Amino acid sequence: MDILSNHRSDSTDGDSVPPSRSAGSVSIATSSSTPRRRPQRPGRGRRLLRWLGTGLLVVLVGIGLVATWTFFAGPPGVGHFRSAEGRIDYLSAYQDSMDRLPEPTDTHDLRTSHGTIRVYEWATDLNRGETPILLVPGRASGVPMWMDNLENLAGERRVLAFDALGDSGLSEQAVPFEEFTDQAHPIDDVVSALAPEGVHLMGHSFGGAVASAYAHEYPERTATLTLLDPVFTLANPSPEMLWWSVVASLPGLPDAWRETALEWIGGAEIDSEEDRDEPMTRMITAATAHYQAAVPQPSPLTDDQLERLSMPVYVALASRDSLAGGQDAVERAESLTDSTVKVWPDTTHSLPMQAAGELEPELLRFFADQDR
Repeated sequence: MDILSNHRSDSTDGDSVPPSRSAGSVSIATSSSTPRRRPQRPGRGRRLLRWLGTGLLVVLVGIGLVATWTFFAGPPGVGHFRSAEGRIDYLSAYQDSMDRLPEPTDTHDLRTSHGTIRVYEWATDLNRGETPILLVPGRASGVPMWMDNLENLAGERRVLAFDALGDSGLSEQAVPFEEFTDQAHPIDDVVSALAPEGVHLMGHSFGGAVASAYAHEYPERTATLTLLDPVFTLANPSPEMLWWSVVASLPGLPDAWRETALEWIGGAEIDSEEDRDEPMTRMITAATAHYQAAVPQPSPLTDDQLERLSMPVYVALASRDSLAGGQDAVERAESLTDSTVKVWPDTTHSLPMQAAGELEPELLRFFADQDR
């Protein structure tokens, strides 16, 4: 599998095109088989969902896409569960998910500028003195989303992972965010307390936008920046994916409809009762159903903001059903001062889980190269 390392002083970014169209500057790793397509969803219920979905989309457009704003931005105030019962449902699935992670060596509840952040730490005597990895989760995912990656990462490096303020998890927001970049400040409180010399920052999905905001605000503490199919960072998601995000977030939605929306967003089928009973499936379903997030609307970085991301940046993009913004995301990632860009084969927006086992060694080499 090829990777492109892009250093602006040595390249001509504006003329580059992905190899699927001509000789390229960004690598698209290939596999011997044709990437799997999401299977058709037969049955009257699925067809009905699509038909009702079209009608609902018209309604949402008519009222100004309020539900879209609520999903991505949240209302004014702080994040909260809509009911005590919903909180209990979520916490049960959260704990079951955490039980599948390696046992943390430490758990911290740190007071920050905007609330208390729950941080888990994995460290050994051998790696405690190295620059740690700081993991920023996607929406409605929290620390458990890293369950497939943590063992490999923590086996080589000190790892810090937190539940985001304003989103579901065990962090508790106390002060509203007035603008999207405000989320960088409580993260810096965490870095100041646990890794004052800086971190290798990694974010997935919505967490990629948050990680980019932190790197822009605090470049001196960002040794490297890793973006895993980041949303609203390099470009906007497609209208189709925005639509399914709206469906997934509507309160009172039947479970079958919410599952379908989450399947389209994450690119993973929920085919059986065993799938539905998976702790992560239950946790994300409970989060989208019962938690009202309160984080401002992000927007893709401007050219000037991209210019300020002068640290080494690794960008991993999904090969299909990506929420990162397609070809626009590829081209803007290439424009970064010091970038490594890779499109991972046969992956969707659930890239960290689908590429687990291959992704972590590649990232560990990337971090080690920058530490030299």
